[in-house]
Amino acid sequence: MYLTCNYSLIKSGKLVIIIIGCMLFPFTIQSATGNWNSSVTGGSIVYTTSESATPQKDASGNNLTVVYLENLIMSKIGQNTNADDVNWLLSMGYRVIELDYANHTNTVTPKINDDIIAINKAINNGSFCGLSNCSKYRSWVLFEGYRIARDVPYFVDDPTVYNYSAAYETGDSLRMDIVYPANSSVPVPVVISFSYSNSYFGSANINQRFNLGNTLASFNDSFLEGAPANGIAWAIADHPKYCPWGNGKPVNPTDNKTYASYETNPDAAQKVKSAIRTLRTKGVGFGLSGKIGVYGFSRGSDAGSMAVGDRTVTEFENVGFNIGVSDDVQVAALGSGVFDFTKIYDVTDDGDSNLESKCPIAWGPLSSNFALWETMGSAYLAETSASAPVIFFYNTTDAAYYQSQIASFKSKLDLLLVPTETVINYGTGHAVPQTSVPLSKLYDFFKVYLTPPSVSTGFKNITMNTNENLQLVVSQNTAKDELNVIFRPQNDDKVQISLCNLSGTLLFNLEKRYDITGSVNESIQLRPLHLSKGIYFVKVANGNFKSTRKIIL
Repeated sequence: MYLTCNYSLIKSGKLVIIIIGCMLFPFTIQSATGNWNSSVTGGSIVYTTSESATPQKDASGNNLTVVYLENLIMSKIGQNTNADDVNWLLSMGYRVIELDYANHTNTVTPKINDDIIAINKAINNGSFCGLSNCSKYRSWVLFEGYRIARDVPYFVDDPTVYNYSAAYETGDSLRMDIVYPANSSVPVPVVISFSYSNSYFGSANINQRFNLGNTLASFNDSFLEGAPANGIAWAIADHPKYCPWGNGKPVNPTDNKTYASYETNPDAAQKVKSAIRTLRTKGVGFGLSGKIGVYGFSRGSDAGSMAVGDRTVTEFENVGFNIGVSDDVQVAALGSGVFDFTKIYDVTDDGDSNLESKCPIAWGPLSSNFALWETMGSAYLAETSASAPVIFFYNTTDAAYYQSQIASFKSKLDLLLVPTETVINYGTGHAVPQTSVPLSKLYDFFKVYLTPPSVSTGFKNITMNTNENLQLVVSQNTAKDELNVIFRPQNDDKVQISLCNLSGTLLFNLEKRYDITGSVNESIQLRPLHLSKGIYFVKVANGNFKSTRKIIL
């Protein structure tokens, strides 16, 4: 509830009369509390649900909901009180569910992502904190200190490009949601993703954005919503192909679904570049630093990859909003997608038969239209080493053509001396990274190029490699001057934990046997070792299993 007051001054000679008129504006009509089981804390935490007096609903009549994570161990970038930010969210019509983590030590990246996934999954299944009417596609997980700017326009669509549907005659605005630290203490970078779903046309359907079950809650994709735990804001934008899933035809009515699985340029590139320019422009007022990363998966990867290259194509650049503002991005994480359509015929029966049959309808035969086909893929836009660094991710159990597409694009970037990395087999099939090791590698890659402010409080996550057997994590507790070494033994052989300098000199050694039923935590006390600042290595060996972490003290 807010108290709003108006002050009036009435002067009569030397007498000044102050008239104060105050009104109470209730933003909350009811609250409820209870306990929610958190996998991050390993126990139940208290939640408080507050209902807005002016609730916003989605097209199904369910409440737009913000799950607000508060009292985290990490430092808070937004300087408002939690009460102020919660009341602001209520005033905007959101139902707010506050989860009180009581400064639990596990509320850091990437551990907090486990709860983000659990929250989204519960909302999607229709039962979170005793509520069955939270919107499945218009709900967000926000860290304390963050607010959301919803439905920010970034492009006016051309309905003739995809020619769907007959009722779609006037171009509609594509939009994005921006999650930012309110009253930020320091500028922060931002990462943007393009939704895997399409928007729905028409102003009457604006609250149907993302309503295809393939974004945020329904996809177990916690990378975006977990970004604030790394000092990074985030945004999610409408997919560039502005028509329902599996539809869109170029001209001939018999060719419906020509655009079932891909976008077309210059339309897609224009929209992506306009989105980047809009985000950079709007970010000035949201406390953002101007550094932007892109995250994309599946068709969202196709779209996001359009921002990676440095080639200037006039037809792509000078359309949309905020023309003249830079549309460069500093880094990208791209999952399974298509980056060069001229490669789809390289191998047959590798999963892209739909592209092989539909692309010629839109662009003509490849043999006589190679130059046109080439401009449809993002690999064409990567011209020099000024292209953005990319970390690719995929599972080898996904469709084979995704692997060849990534290999081809990565090879081109490598030849241009653009930094690249790859995360492979973090799961199965057509899926995004969800566990600590691959998520940490993605976040660490982004931090190098986005330089976000530190949000840790006492704990410093150390660079990790991808040996997944021991699941080794090393963190530095600066307050206690110690290293925490967490790992999962693979057998009952003796475990050796050692600390070495760059020259390989052994500075600490511990040999011990453990119960192999779960993870163990050992501490290395640094003060007795009298170490100077520099690079060191923590090594853990368990029989034939070995893993090493580089640390910087």
